[in-house]
Amino acid sequence: MTKWEYSTVPLLVHATKQILDNWGQDGWELVQVVPGPNPEQLVAYLKRPKQ
Repeated sequence: MTKWEYSTVPLLVHATKQILDNWGQDGWELVQVVPGPNPEQLVAYLKRPKQ
């Protein structure tokens, strides 16, 4: 059975792609994006197989 680790990451609206690309290069997969504490910020939930 695959075991997962998770991370939450604040996303700035003007740099969303760059932030997600950086995490993706480290093997993280985007699960969901939800609104953050203010209108210019989002929160991404990521997962990757635990090593």
